Amino acid sequence: MKPFLLRPVTKDYIWGGTRLREEFGKESDSERIAESWELSCHPDGECAIASGESSGMKLSQFVRMHPEAVGNGFRSEDRFPVLVKLIDAKADLSIQVHPDDEYAMAHEGDSGKTEMWYIIDADEGAEIVYGFREKLTSEQFRQAIDDNSLMEKVKRVPVKAGDVFFIKPGTLHAIGKGIVLAEIQQSSNVTYRVYDYGRLGTDGKPRELHIDKAVEVTDTTPSQLFEKGNIIRKQGGSIQLLCGCEYFSARLINVSGECTFSHDKDGFFHLLAVDGNGTADICGEHFDITKGTGIFVPAGGCECSVKGNCSLIMTDCII
Repeated sequence: MKPFLLRPVTKDYIWGGTRLREEFGKESDSERIAESWELSCHPDGECAIASGESSGMKLSQFVRMHPEAVGNGFRSEDRFPVLVKLIDAKADLSIQVHPDDEYAMAHEGDSGKTEMWYIIDADEGAEIVYGFREKLTSEQFRQAIDDNSLMEKVKRVPVKAGDVFFIKPGTLHAIGKGIVLAEIQQSSNVTYRVYDYGRLGTDGKPRELHIDKAVEVTDTTPSQLFEKGNIIRKQGGSIQLLCGCEYFSARLINVSGECTFSHDKDGFFHLLAVDGNGTADICGEHFDITKGTGIFVPAGGCECSVKGNCSLIMTDCII
């Protein structure tokens, strides 16, 4: 089974900007592109296949027809495991939290949400919200929401290009303005909004908050920063583990010249170009690579050769 390009789904949220169009070549009828869902079978936004024999087909339809493309342990009725996004935050995102699998399935009929952020670019002074400065009780957390002192309690972390953050379910968090990042997450769209700066949505009304559910699922102990793995040098480039958890693994592949690597896990992988340009030869297929190129490589194991000067995130799962 041959690899193929994917056509993403874009989202126009009030905090989004224009950099995904201008720098990553994303297309949308909307002026803003807040998010580009690069690998998704989620019903809230499904990618389509953009090359090869199945061009034009929804990825979800393809994996139902060919579950072996995801992995030998995957069945056509199973949920596709991951969702990969590009995010452009021109303004601050809301302070929010995601539930775990058990809570999300019981209350929303969806998976929980574990996610990882890779900072592609950040303006000087850009920050994220990452948990709390000190331990709170659930009652103190709710009180801080009620009396509008929550922003005094949260931990603000300065960010720069190349930083990685692991967001476990229950971690209070927010992407700050001036940040472009790649997000690798469980295939879920469950978010509980806690604080939104008093701004109005496109309908002129305050956006919905989900205080009761957020208080139930939030871990009010301070979050610990995450350490990336060691860099493995290869001829023509390097590979670094960004994050490995029970739901997905993500690696950064930096290429300067020609770099060859193999993938022999029993499952698919996805490549997302986050910088530079070049070409890739994968399982006999040739691809041009620019910022924003996304390639789905079906399970079965293969060798990849990438030429040029570029950086790619490789996402895979244990199926």
